[in-house]
Amino acid sequence: MEALINLTGKTHDEARQGEAYAPLSREAAVFQKRFYIESYGCAMNFADSEVVASILQSNGFGPTKDFEEADLIFLNTCSIREKAEATVRKRLTEFRKLKKQQPGILIGVLGCMAERLKEKFLQEEKLVDLVVGPDAYRSLPGLIEEAETGQKAVNVLLSRDETYADIAPIRLNSNGVNAFVSIMRGCNNMCSFCVVPFTRGRERSRDADSIVNECKDLFANGYREVTLLGQNVDSYHWIASHTVQSGQTGTVADNNQPVTFSMLLERVAQIHPDLRVRFSTSHPKDITDDVLYTIAKYDNICNYIHLPVQSGSSRVLQLMNRTYSREWYIAKVNRIRELIPDCGLSTDMITGFCTETEEDHQQSLSLMEFCKYDLAYMYFYSERPGTLAARRFEDDIPEPIKKRRLQEMVDLHRQHSLQSMQRDVGKRFKVLVEGTSRKSENELYGRNDQNKVVVFPKADLRKGEYVWVTINACTAGTLLGTPDHK
Repeated sequence: MEALINLTGKTHDEARQGEAYAPLSREAAVFQKRFYIESYGCAMNFADSEVVASILQSNGFGPTKDFEEADLIFLNTCSIREKAEATVRKRLTEFRKLKKQQPGILIGVLGCMAERLKEKFLQEEKLVDLVVGPDAYRSLPGLIEEAETGQKAVNVLLSRDETYADIAPIRLNSNGVNAFVSIMRGCNNMCSFCVVPFTRGRERSRDADSIVNECKDLFANGYREVTLLGQNVDSYHWIASHTVQSGQTGTVADNNQPVTFSMLLERVAQIHPDLRVRFSTSHPKDITDDVLYTIAKYDNICNYIHLPVQSGSSRVLQLMNRTYSREWYIAKVNRIRELIPDCGLSTDMITGFCTETEEDHQQSLSLMEFCKYDLAYMYFYSERPGTLAARRFEDDIPEPIKKRRLQEMVDLHRQHSLQSMQRDVGKRFKVLVEGTSRKSENELYGRNDQNKVVVFPKADLRKGEYVWVTINACTAGTLLGTPDHK
């Protein structure tokens, strides 16, 4: 079975998918109809679900945890791998059975699977009533009205300018401490294995002022960590237009000022020293020294970078259209460690890409040996229809070989992860308390600057506070420590 595995031993889907509902302040009686959303895949999908929840709330729909109580059921979908699509299709089949018992329910698919599989969902399999793409969420109220008449409602048009900058997201399943803030949409990179440019469209950056204002509002409402999200945050670029009055002529002129990612990062960091800032994801070709200097300059920008490499073989990287070589990537890692010596580093890796040889695989393992990532998402190649790889190359590596190579990669990473954790035993870290440990009501958990999970006794600490923790022990995925007394 296809897997994307991190150091916790969970698949990527297990770690990130789940129910999403909005705990709103308005009384439940205000809402005549209820919605239920499940989100799958990346953090961008979860952020999109928060935009959808806001649009639905503004149009009189209230949230529910129980899909059996819902008038609207939405699955926000992921197309990155075949397994994700199979999971969604299975879930839709379950919801369809409920619809036979309650014919008034509307079932919809949102997100990345919408455009690619709309015909199958609507006509061949008749699983859904609505299909809505990532750039069409504003049209949801009208589409719902259309579906309520018995018509199939579809809008999967991609946009060159939609960023939902003016919509205040409703935080779904929020712990009140951490929040995602979307800074851009789409992707201009045409990695041959990736479907994102076809499902999310071209890259466009969100108004920097709206991003900063959203982060300020989050901090004012008690949130203490924001993660700036984009398919490739380092290519963020927004032109700020300011009107300037001429003293001599009285005319008004536009003064266009570009805002880069490093500038945006600095503006968010300057909101308050107690607001932690993270970001994801960085493309190795685009992360600049300016970004690294900004991280080093501000204590509240976390020393942690997710830097997907995908393969350690320059030959395979070229086939993937990643636009860098193994040597170039290693030089970038060295530069990060030069400017930010204690920076945590994570990655994505693919095994079994088209034509991958044992030598290519060994180069991937040796690159992991060099980088010794703190966290890695690893999976074997899954051909996505419509991608450049699907059109140009044969998916010629047998699945048993893909799985064997993946397991070798996972085993190596677990060694590196444990070694990374062991190096932190005896150290003292500033940790943001995020909640109660799942294993014990008497323990809390949070993350340190390098994004490592830390578990420690509750004492009189509360969620949203910062605490210094001395690390006494560890597992391969968790640091165990003792908090300093207040």
